[in-house]
Amino acid sequence: MTRGPWERTLGPAELPVTAIGLGLAALGRPGYLNLGHGDDLGSDRSVAALELRAHAVLDAAYDAGVRYFDAARSYGRAENFLASWLRRRGLDPGEVTVGSKWGYTYTADWQVRADPPEVKDLSVDTFRRQLRESRELLGDNLSLYQIHSATVESGVLDDAAVLTALAELRADGVSVGLTTSGPEQAETIRRAIGAGGFDTVQATWNLLEPSAGPALADAHDEGLGVIVKEALANGRLTSRGDCPELEQVAQRLGASPDAVALAAALAQPWADVVLSGAAGPEQMSSNLAARHVSWDAEAADALDRMAEEPEAYWRTRAELVWN
Repeated sequence: MTRGPWERTLGPAELPVTAIGLGLAALGRPGYLNLGHGDDLGSDRSVAALELRAHAVLDAAYDAGVRYFDAARSYGRAENFLASWLRRRGLDPGEVTVGSKWGYTYTADWQVRADPPEVKDLSVDTFRRQLRESRELLGDNLSLYQIHSATVESGVLDDAAVLTALAELRADGVSVGLTTSGPEQAETIRRAIGAGGFDTVQATWNLLEPSAGPALADAHDEGLGVIVKEALANGRLTSRGDCPELEQVAQRLGASPDAVALAAALAQPWADVVLSGAAGPEQMSSNLAARHVSWDAEAADALDRMAEEPEAYWRTRAELVWN
């Protein structure tokens, strides 16, 4: 079958995906650290209201051709909302590709600013418990299960029990991946390549924090599927941020800042899927306009200068307020 220009496959299992996917971090819980998240959700942040909002964004994405959806156990009720949407749309396994993650437990109890909102535990016991929970909700729709924010110092990539459990899941037909976070992303990605047994890697890459790029290129060359998260730097690379260089390039290209920032990620030859984190249908539409941005060398040259030192970028991210 001939694929469209934005359709591709992900990882050794050749999961059918699209160049832009939808991540549900901002849709499954009432609080998140994206700039303006509270304004996006408004005053009604009940479970019912957020489920309706999540369904509206999922509808907008699916109707525009998006076929990869990314959740996590720690995203509040994101898996629940995704599961109820799949049922409402009558979508069978394989019609879309669903990825989720294990390793963090949501502890905010539906509060906007809880301390902490989630607790990290990358033990094999957590994996088994959360895999059971994810499968209870998503069933055979779960195509990809990822370690949530693996790091070298966590030891998860050297944990024989975890690696054995992941290999068993992979043998059962579910692709296995990891996500990374923090200034040492490149080291983690290369450690995962060396460990073997992974089908995909998901990492933060954006105009402000591109340091993982070479390692992601290595992963892609080794046959791993590459998913880009936080391409908009939690809202800093949108009209809500303070990025005059991005605004100038966006004006020249006749596009919104978010579309240009996403186009920068789409332009990376190793990027298989770039996630939108849209919190409403309008944002989804604006993000999807990245597919039509005429990215050029002039834009790349102008925006390469925006990169921050990784430590400074992650320090700023840690200071963002949940809202």
